[in-house]
Amino acid sequence: MASTIPKVKLGSQGLVVSAQGLGCMGMTGSYMTGSYGHPKPEPDMIKLIHHAVDSGVTFLDTSDVYGPHTNEILVGKVSNNSLISEHIRLTLFAHDIRNLRTGRPGFQFGENFEIGVQALKQGGLRDKVQIATKFGIQWIDGETDVRGDPAYVRSACEASLKRLDVDCIDLYYAHRIDTRVPIEVTSSLNLEIFAHSPTFSILETPLELNFVQNLIFFHFGEAVRDALTNCNEKMGELKKLVEEGKVKYIGLSEASGSTIRRAHAVHPITAVQNEWSLWTRDLEDDIVPTCRELGIGIVPYSPIGRGFLAVGPKLAENLIEGDFRKTMPRFQNADNNKTIFERVNSMAARKGCSAAQLALAWVHHQGSDVVPIPGTTKVENFNQNIVALSVKLSAEEMAELESFASGETVKGERHSNMQQTWTNSETPPLSSWKGN
Repeated sequence: MASTIPKVKLGSQGLVVSAQGLGCMGMTGSYMTGSYGHPKPEPDMIKLIHHAVDSGVTFLDTSDVYGPHTNEILVGKVSNNSLISEHIRLTLFAHDIRNLRTGRPGFQFGENFEIGVQALKQGGLRDKVQIATKFGIQWIDGETDVRGDPAYVRSACEASLKRLDVDCIDLYYAHRIDTRVPIEVTSSLNLEIFAHSPTFSILETPLELNFVQNLIFFHFGEAVRDALTNCNEKMGELKKLVEEGKVKYIGLSEASGSTIRRAHAVHPITAVQNEWSLWTRDLEDDIVPTCRELGIGIVPYSPIGRGFLAVGPKLAENLIEGDFRKTMPRFQNADNNKTIFERVNSMAARKGCSAAQLALAWVHHQGSDVVPIPGTTKVENFNQNIVALSVKLSAEEMAELESFASGETVKGERHSNMQQTWTNSETPPLSSWKGN
């Protein structure tokens, strides 16, 4: 299938992605079994991702908490073509055994196998896709936690690189903001792991590092210098980590406007990921203007209202046991919110498109700096979603759509009480950080 999806710049740091992405969470579920449906058959998901890339959707969104871990492994297998069939592997291995037995001159055991595997991996999608993954949410013994301390960020990055089977992550988000750790501290390690700027790569000796720390103190004050000093044990790795280029660009998810500003002052933020749809618009007052002022791209997740704007109340009625949408007040108010879907569906009929396409088109019309990542596990739904790019809306139609889901019309919060504390997150001041 020929590419039908244009490429766009996401943010102002140089990242180029498809104008619409693919959210992969539902393919393996989230951090609890059944939390967004049960994991789907891997061969079907592999076909779906290949179909998406063939269609021009090359921006793949995953996270270490999806599965957990299995979602990154799936994306890694597809992007690297490491799903080489066992038949092919055994065939290559058999050729090696045969050459070993016949004593072919100059032959080294494993030669055919390695050459064959590398050739097949070169046929993967890695050079065609932009992989975005995330760190920060832990699911341990039935409990969740959000972490952004330096040691955890580093270990999470290393683990994601292995699961994705890549040398470099294209876009690495703080999935949620650790409200116990100043964002400058989380971002300062991000500098170590992610920075592709050569600014610090020239620093080689402790004396040079100490000079820079004192220079920072002179210009920015004791709190900033002390935060760097408290992380001094990390500084020795800085040059190596920059040279490794383990991450190209960094992002935040569900951060407040002030947190975004503070992080951006440490190292440029490329993208902010937030829920944004017709019935979730709270980010428009602060986060969207902040991103546009700073040249940060916006990546809306759940742009079709977690499926509600596509299906309506029937979706809530048919959710399986364990699906976390059952805990969301907005889905618990599905009957009270059905008018929103009915109005969107009616307008879609007039426009000659589906309700999902209309809702997604509304998100696309928010600006060229907006790249939504609708998720799906079905090829037919994917095909329907990309049609949204061709749905045109006038200013009057945009206003009409927005009137369907005004703040008073939408019943119920978008998250449960626990998850609500993870949104629009603030962090403590840098001066409070003791490096513990």
